[in-house]
Amino acid sequence: MLEELKKSLDKGIDYAFATKEKITRAAQELARENKLTGEEAKKLMDHLLKKSEETRKSVEADLQEFVQKTLKKMNVPSSDEIKKLEERIKKLESAAKAPPKSRPAKKTSPAAKKAVS
Repeated sequence: MLEELKKSLDKGIDYAFATKEKITRAAQELARENKLTGEEAKKLMDHLLKKSEETRKSVEADLQEFVQKTLKKMNVPSSDEIKKLEERIKKLESAAKAPPKSRPAKKTSPAAKKAVS
């Protein structure tokens, strides 16, 4: 009984990550083994394909969330943050290359002129 359960679970995991061709072959094999009608076999195949796609999407979403959390914990900047920094750098570089704005000369008081002389 335990071995059959293990085999069923293994098949389920295999189906979750299998290609459409592999799922189709497996559904045909299951239909033959269980003497299903053509309509039942098609329903089984459709069900397996749907579940496989749902599982694949779920695993992908979970994996993506895990990676994002891990990168955040590692304090790795996102691509958006890097782009913002690059834009700031470009602005600062262009400002540094621009000629300085001329400032009006400071007026010195007569007392200040005497102190300098």
